[in-house]
Amino acid sequence: MTQVARYGHMLKVNVTRMTMHVTARFRVKGSVLNDTIEGEMLGAETRLELESPDPPERVAKVVGNAERGCFVMQALLHPVPVTARTVLNGRPIAGEGSG
Repeated sequence: MTQVARYGHMLKVNVTRMTMHVTARFRVKGSVLNDTIEGEMLGAETRLELESPDPPERVAKVVGNAERGCFVMQALLHPVPVTARTVLNGRPIAGEGSG
């Protein structure tokens, strides 16, 4: 939603109301006791509800830019490396997962 406001301002499109609905689906498999637990995101759905006095074509341009400029959406569409580190009492935990 931040990107809609940002690009709306840049493109001089007035968005008077904005609500985003997000549904994410997850699954967990494996066993905590056996140290085989694995979480998985199965998908996400969004519904962006906007109100604007501007023409739909101009609002659509804002939304397209906002989706392409959204860091989270782009990270989900084009996965990036993730590095995870855990420090316990000032020292790295040995044998930790890499994320």
